Amino acid sequence: MPTGAHMNWNWKQKRVYTALAGVAVLLGIFGIVADYVVEGETHAFDEAVLLSLRVPGHPDQPIGPHWVAEAVRDVTALGSYPVLALLITFVLLQLLLTGRRGTALLIASSVVSGTIVSTVLKTLFDRPRPDLTGVAEVFTASFPSGHSMVSAVTFLTIGAILAGTTRLIRLRILYFGAAVSLTLLVGLSRIYLGVHYPTDVIAGWSLGAAWALGFFILGNALAAASGADRAGPTDAEA
Repeated sequence: MPTGAHMNWNWKQKRVYTALAGVAVLLGIFGIVADYVVEGETHAFDEAVLLSLRVPGHPDQPIGPHWVAEAVRDVTALGSYPVLALLITFVLLQLLLTGRRGTALLIASSVVSGTIVSTVLKTLFDRPRPDLTGVAEVFTASFPSGHSMVSAVTFLTIGAILAGTTRLIRLRILYFGAAVSLTLLVGLSRIYLGVHYPTDVIAGWSLGAAWALGFFILGNALAAASGADRAGPTDAEA
């Protein structure tokens, strides 16, 4: 008859394997999209999606009233490097002040390395930006979407940390739901504004999510190896 400790160990092992499988799937999606992009097989799809969001005959104008474009600009700013840098800075300060230096180092490593990888991949693929927009000014190559990738790394990592502070399922759903929603909104805003092709965003999402999940696995492995206790629930209801 398996003991409680043995069953708990088996559950943790299954969770690790599931997470690793998730990383593999996400990296596979990125690889497939990248291959299609390099071969030029996504051009028709990308153009069709972008043009469906532009005023017919005026590719520099997104569909919808003017205030929608302004609102989408505000949303896309949530994935900008300055905003994410400020957010991460405050999160790191909170972790350092509460004595969670290991978690702070892991988050900083995840976001910084993810940003570097995004920049390197943009240089390697060197995909031109869509030329149908005058909505926003951009300075880097198109593939993968840096906003989509780095916001996925940042928001999903923070969501995982918050979810780890409670045993309440409804709060975990809230934290992960908010993280996923913000990630999706930033990516979709890039498509609507016409500064990225849909495949740029899909690649950014998949690689960013894989990066965040990979560091989550690494963090748990390091904590288990060192025998360090992770922060436990703080809710009175737990």
